[in-house]
Amino acid sequence: MRATLFSLLLTLAVARGAAVPSVPPALADAASAQALLGDAVWSRLVRIENSGRHPWWRSSPYPATVYALVFELSGILWFYTDADGTQSLSVTTGTAAQDERDPGPLFRQIDPGFGQWSWIEAPEGSPAGTPANGCFVESVAILLQRKSAGEETLFPRLLSYYVDTVRGRLGHTILVFGTSLGLAAIDPSLPEVLRYVPADFTPDPRALSEFLRGAEVAQARFLPLPDGPPAAAGHSGGRG
Repeated sequence: MRATLFSLLLTLAVARGAAVPSVPPALADAASAQALLGDAVWSRLVRIENSGRHPWWRSSPYPATVYALVFELSGILWFYTDADGTQSLSVTTGTAAQDERDPGPLFRQIDPGFGQWSWIEAPEGSPAGTPANGCFVESVAILLQRKSAGEETLFPRLLSYYVDTVRGRLGHTILVFGTSLGLAAIDPSLPEVLRYVPADFTPDPRALSEFLRGAEVAQARFLPLPDGPPAAAGHSGGRG
């Protein structure tokens, strides 16, 4: 009887585990990134099938099935994956609404193997967490949180800088904004630390990046962000 009861409990435990489908890590990261942006930013989760079709000298850095987040910011669409973070998806400004309706050609510009795609919903019970390579999205989320709390965020910008390493050129993004005490920055890897920039510092993106990083960078750029209180996204398609 004891052995039978043990077997029954084991069977139920296995059945319960099988009934809860596991969420692919890439999808969990994309869903976490979407949750960070919230309803203030238009965003959609997407699943893309990658054929891997490339010239013989090039291979795709993406898996056969790609889970990503597409979102709108500063008038263009952006593309986030856990593999390589965030990159611009739109190739022209002022066409975000059109790009939202037909992003397929834009996906193929990121990788020629990207073929069939579909918008998807965030999976039920997907774990919330910090998305891998999510510094761009996290910086935007910090800005939204500060605005919601009524904290100073004058002329907000994303500062992205790039460093040459043995693994190639890698990037990182932080939030920069003005306050009554001067220019300030928050690095999403240390979100509780507010760093102020000396008043006499020239706000050149590369010089500012090297000051904040404490080391040389290969390249840097600013991306101006909307200045004002967050508002619910209003483009067709909604958040999904």
